[in-house]
Amino acid sequence: MEGTTSSPELGSVVVGVDGSGPARQAALWAAAEAARRERPLHIVYGSDTDGRVLYVSAETIEQVRQAGRELLDVTATAVTEQFPSLKVNTEFSRRAPVPSLHQSAGLHGTIVVGNRGAGGFSSLMLGSVGLKVAAGAKTPVVIVRGTDDGTETGVVLAAVRDEHDLEVARYAAREAELRKGSLRLLHVWNILQSVGNVATMLDDVDQIASEHAHHLTAVKDQIREEFPDLTVQVDAEKSVSAASVLVEASRGADLLVMGGRRAPGLGPTLGRVTHTLVHHANCPVQLIPRHSQEHGSES
Repeated sequence: MEGTTSSPELGSVVVGVDGSGPARQAALWAAAEAARRERPLHIVYGSDTDGRVLYVSAETIEQVRQAGRELLDVTATAVTEQFPSLKVNTEFSRRAPVPSLHQSAGLHGTIVVGNRGAGGFSSLMLGSVGLKVAAGAKTPVVIVRGTDDGTETGVVLAAVRDEHDLEVARYAAREAELRKGSLRLLHVWNILQSVGNVATMLDDVDQIASEHAHHLTAVKDQIREEFPDLTVQVDAEKSVSAASVLVEASRGADLLVMGGRRAPGLGPTLGRVTHTLVHHANCPVQLIPRHSQEHGSES
C-alpha cells in the first residue's frame, strides 16, 4: 500500500466561540484535546465587524468588540481553571467566523466547533457556521457532540471504506494513542450499491463480501504495523444504510474519525453520509479533509 509510515502531525487546537452553550462545551473539549497533544489552545471569536461596518453605527461596532473580547476572556478563564498548565491564547477577529477559523488553523491546526450555534433551533442540528467550517476546511475539523454525560469508553472509531481511508485510520490511531485507548476500524458496505437493485446469486454476494474484507484488511495490517502497541479491533458490516450503522456505533466511542468527503459537483458541501454523522452522531466527529487525487464522493 502506498503512503508513509509516519504518524500524522497533530498541530495546535483552534476553537470558535459565540456565547452559546454548545460553543462553551466545544471549548472545554478542545482544551482537553490540546492538553493531550501538549499543544496550545487558540480561542477565536469571529465578529465580522469588517462586514458590518457599512451597515451599523460605530457605537454598535464598539459594543460588538467589547462583547467579543469579554467572551474570549470568560472562556479562557473557564478553560484555565480546568487545565491550569495549558497554554491558551485568544483572538478577536474582525472577519466572519468561518474564514477566521480557517485562517487560524493554518496548515496543521485542528478546528473545533460546537454542534449548534447561537442561532440554532435544535440540539440535533449543526449550525450553518459549523457546516461551512467543516465543508470548506483543509485541516481536520471536530464537531463536538454527545458529551453531556462526560462518560468515556476509551474507544476511537474510524469509518473506513477502502485503502484511500488509510490517512483517516492513521489520525484515528494517533487519537487512540493519546487517549491510551483502543481503535475500532469499521467498514460498512451496501449490497444494493455494490450490485444494483437486482437479484443476485449467493456466490456474487460472497465475492463482494470478500472484496470488501480485503480493503479493510489492507488498512488494518498497515495500522498494526505502524502502531504496534495499539489495540485494534476490525469489523465489517453489511447494511442498506452506512450512516445508520455509524450513528449506532458512535454510542460506544469517544471520537468518530472519518473522511470529510464532499459531494461531487456541488462545491464546498459535505457528502450524504458525512452530513448525517455531523448532525446525529452520539460522540464528537472528526473530519479529515480529502485531497483532489483521492475519491471525492461517497457511495
